[in-house]
Amino acid sequence: MSRTFDDTSLGSLELFCFTAELQSFSRAAAAAGVTPAAVSRTVARLERKLGTRLLVRTTRAVSLSEEGRQYYESCRQALGQLAEAERALNGTLGDPGGTVRMSLPTSYGHHRVFPLLAEFRALHPRISLEMQVTNRNVDFAAEGFDLAIRARTPPDSGLVARKLEDADLVVIASPGYLRRKGTPRTIDDLAAHDCIHFSLPSTGQTVPWLFKVGDEIVERSLPGTWLCQEDILALASLARGGAGLVQTYRFIVEDDLREGRLKPVLRRFEGASRPFSLLYPANRFMPQRVRVLVDFLLRRLSSDPPTHPEHAGDQRLRR
Repeated sequence: MSRTFDDTSLGSLELFCFTAELQSFSRAAAAAGVTPAAVSRTVARLERKLGTRLLVRTTRAVSLSEEGRQYYESCRQALGQLAEAERALNGTLGDPGGTVRMSLPTSYGHHRVFPLLAEFRALHPRISLEMQVTNRNVDFAAEGFDLAIRARTPPDSGLVARKLEDADLVVIASPGYLRRKGTPRTIDDLAAHDCIHFSLPSTGQTVPWLFKVGDEIVERSLPGTWLCQEDILALASLARGGAGLVQTYRFIVEDDLREGRLKPVLRRFEGASRPFSLLYPANRFMPQRVRVLVDFLLRRLSSDPPTHPEHAGDQRLRR
């Protein structure tokens, strides 16, 4: 059943948001059950009223201008608050529904988040989850994401970061490699070994290794024989095959360590970790379907109490 869109300010905002999200007058018209001409006229009236261009039009698509992007975020927040109020009055607020779009890094998604999502869906069967597994930083507004999880939070003051956990790091190798090349006893010994490194998709820089020396965490950039990009799980696969030494998250290789396929080395320098954080836009209204997923992940993965994300525990990222 198509909705009825009138010429009120609220109807204009809804049509504008449809157009911004679908990047097409015709697709927005189909979604709203009106004509493309009606959508075009509505957006044009909004632009005249505001005195600025909201959409950049080409022969193939439309996209948001910088002013349009800011206006879209405000409209989306306002419309979301109205929708939440309607659900509350209809008695449906306790049973949220809809789709949550989340971006997750390969390692943390496979080993920490995905095993929990069947439990979440059992608790909230009306919520659909759309997961993109990628290690790059994402644009929340342009790509339509509600949440992201990252090991390294981008320097963006428009995001809130909720720490999930500090993931322990461990240096590992296969028993065959250690028999062939020997076991390093000090950090300096690594210079004589085949080290497997990972480069960040966002910068191309090789990730340094971290060690705890006394009470300090020291960072070392080491020569390497292998360099992997995009998929950090490839490092452990190379190590299992005897390619060399790698520093990775313990949660990735804990089964291999327990069953002897990989061996930890440099144990006296263990104790370093990297934080994984849950990210979301600071100034965007958070629908209940997103809020319940945030609370669930904090409850299952974080040592912090699962307070509502717009209250205690939020940390805005500063440039």
